[in-house]
Amino acid sequence: MKNSYICLKLFGFVAAAFISVFTIGNMNVSAGEVTAGVSGVLSDALTEDKSATAGISSYLADCMETSNAQATLMYAEDATTAAGYGAVAGFTNIGIAIVDGNLNVRESASEDAELVGKMPGDSACEIVSTEGEWTLIESGDVTGYVKSEYLISGSEAREYAKGLVTTVASCTTTTLRVRQEASTESEIIALMAEGEELEVVEDMGDWIKVNVDDEEGYISAEYVDIEDKLPTAMTMSEVQYGQGVSDVRVALVQYACQFVGNPYVWGGTSLTNGADCSGFVLSIFANYGISLPHSSAAQAGYGTRIDASEAQPGDLFFYGSGSSISHVAIYIGNGQIVHASNARTGIKISSAYYRSPICVTRLLGN
Repeated sequence: MKNSYICLKLFGFVAAAFISVFTIGNMNVSAGEVTAGVSGVLSDALTEDKSATAGISSYLADCMETSNAQATLMYAEDATTAAGYGAVAGFTNIGIAIVDGNLNVRESASEDAELVGKMPGDSACEIVSTEGEWTLIESGDVTGYVKSEYLISGSEAREYAKGLVTTVASCTTTTLRVRQEASTESEIIALMAEGEELEVVEDMGDWIKVNVDDEEGYISAEYVDIEDKLPTAMTMSEVQYGQGVSDVRVALVQYACQFVGNPYVWGGTSLTNGADCSGFVLSIFANYGISLPHSSAAQAGYGTRIDASEAQPGDLFFYGSGSSISHVAIYIGNGQIVHASNARTGIKISSAYYRSPICVTRLLGN
C-alpha cells in the first residue's frame, strides 16, 4: 500500500515536472532538458522513501527512454513543419498587398523617400522585418519599405495567397512555338522568347496547354520549366519610357500604368472595375480625346502602321494568330507593353515580344 501511495505521488511529481519544464517562459526545450527537469523533481521525491527507489527508478528509466525518443521525434517533426510553414510559391514569411491600384515601395521608411517600385494589389512579398508603421519587403526585383497597414501577413496572408497562385510555364529555349493544337503539325499562334512565362491551363505530359492572353495554345513540355508563382512588385524601370518622348505620350503611359492590377472583364471598358484588351485601350485613348471601336481587329485599322523597331510609348501593338488580330496592347517603352491580358492576371505589364506582334500602329503625333 505504501509503495502504491509513493508511486501515485511520484507520478504526480512527474506530471508536474513535465508541465513546468515544457511551459516555463514559453521557451523551446530539448528532450535532454525535459529529462534533467524531471530527474531533479524525482530526486527530491525519492528521498522520502528509499524502499520504493529501486523498483520505481527502473520503471522510470524505461519511461524516460521512451519519452526521450518521443520528445526528440516530436521536436524534429515540429522543426520540419516550421521550416515549411507558410511557404507559398516560394514565399515563407509572406505578405500580400491589399490595396486598390498600387502600393508604393520606398527606399527607406519615410513617405519622403524615393520610390523604388510598386506592388499591385494582391501581389506578394517576403516580409524581412517590421519597424512600426513600416515593413521592409522583398518582392520580385524590388527591395524596400511599404506602409504596414496595407499588408496582410501570417496565416491570413497564406490562406489568401492560395487563391492567387498561378502555375506558369517558363521558356528555356531561345524561341518556343505556341501552337493551336497539341501537334507539331498544328498552326503556330505565337512565339515565346527565352525566360517568358505563360499561364498553365493543363499539364498533358508531352504538351502543356497554356493561356496566351484570352486564347489557349499548346507548347512542348520539353522546353519549359513549370512552377507556381504569385504576382510581385514592379521596379520603377518597368514603368519608365525613353528620352525625347512628347508630354502627351508620357502622360498617356503614366495614366495607363496606374491601372495595372485591376481586373480583366470580357466586354468591359471600366479601367477600375474591369476591361478587356480593346476596352482598356479604348478607355485610355478616350481620356485623350481619341475615339476607337471596341474591337482589337477594328482598332488596328486606325492610325498609321509602323515597324515595331520604331515604336514609341503610346503606340499600339496587335497580336493574334496568323494575320487574324485578337489582342491589343499599349507600348510603354523599354520593350514593354501594358495590357488587359486575361481574367486570371488582369491588367499587367509584359514584354512587347512575349508573342510576335502582327502589326504596330501609331495614333499619337510626335
